[in-house]
Amino acid sequence: MRLLAISGSLRADSHNTRLLRIAAEEAPAGVEIELYEGLATIPPYDADEDKGLGPAPVRDFRELVANADGLIFATPEYNSSIPGALKNAIDWASRPRATTPLAGKPAAVMGATTGHFGAVWAQAELRKVLGSTGARVVDAEVSLALADDAFNSDGALRDETALEGIRHLTAAVVAEVERDRELALAA
Repeated sequence: MRLLAISGSLRADSHNTRLLRIAAEEAPAGVEIELYEGLATIPPYDADEDKGLGPAPVRDFRELVANADGLIFATPEYNSSIPGALKNAIDWASRPRATTPLAGKPAAVMGATTGHFGAVWAQAELRKVLGSTGARVVDAEVSLALADDAFNSDGALRDETALEGIRHLTAAVVAEVERDRELALAA
């Protein structure tokens, strides 16, 4: 099983990207989590440019989403919402609506911030956006507040509850993918 992990942060030392790396390290046996690192290369959405397969970075992103069994997002919170670069990538992937690779795709959302709220508003916004694209957002959440102090010098989480939350979130996506596979076999 292959899950695609998408960080909404472009920062090299992003707390959200760290959460996704931890999810990859903690993934159950038989589950590969690939970290998408091309968010900064996706151009602003332009319907005039959305012809055929679209610009190369968009084509590549759409293909990665289509080939993934499920998605895990980690988002910071910018002005009480999701970063523009992440929203932009989802906009590209969601079009055309009839063939979006997001349709029916199991997805989970988590987030980290340096403030006290753990990106809860951004996560709610991202769930709404993903749901509107047709993705199936699982009911699991990780909200990491005060992220500057949440990691050891080696990048490991200090908070066992947050680590358990990441495991639970990943397991929820895996369970949805397995359910899809069982339904496909029964059909």
